[in-house]
Amino acid sequence: MAKEKVVKKEAVVKAFLEPNRLMEQYKTQTVPALVEHFGYKNVMQVPKLVKIVVNAGLGDAKDNTKSFQIAVEELKQITGQKPIVTKAKKSVANFKVREGMPVGAKVTLRGRRMYEFLDKLISIALPRVRDFRGVNGSSFDGRGNYTFGVKEQLMFPEIVYDQVEKTRGFDISIVTTAESDEEAKQLLKLLGMPFRA
Repeated sequence: MAKEKVVKKEAVVKAFLEPNRLMEQYKTQTVPALVEHFGYKNVMQVPKLVKIVVNAGLGDAKDNTKSFQIAVEELKQITGQKPIVTKAKKSVANFKVREGMPVGAKVTLRGRRMYEFLDKLISIALPRVRDFRGVNGSSFDGRGNYTFGVKEQLMFPEIVYDQVEKTRGFDISIVTTAESDEEAKQLLKLLGMPFRA
């Protein structure tokens, strides 16, 4: 039994140390292409991904603990990381929200998990969206960060359709070190992000 655990642990460590497909693509293809396109004098100037934040507003499930937990669990399945429950900062009587009430969940992905999530999003999830024509190319914030919304969690392969209680959307923010929107867009385009023509 103990030997099986050691073998399993070694397999997990080995899988974690192996380079991710998108990480390799960034190093071998994206960096040289960006250097050529923008004429960087130093490789350290090349923009790179910092983190991806997945944020779900769950205000409709604030009164239903079971529904809230299901939504948090779905976010955990999609990202492969435990979400942080976000709480209301102030009370709003019209929305029946009191300060400190759980109203959402978010996950911040960095490093290998970030690349794995982006790879899954680009190559599996987005193509599964019905009538998908690409993501909006103008959703940059002026500082090289890109945010877009997803209407339902069903596009991710981890979610089983029959077990979904309610379709929920969430926001995905991709934070980069790019100085301008043009550089960030080129970086994401080279990584495979399907921007609308």
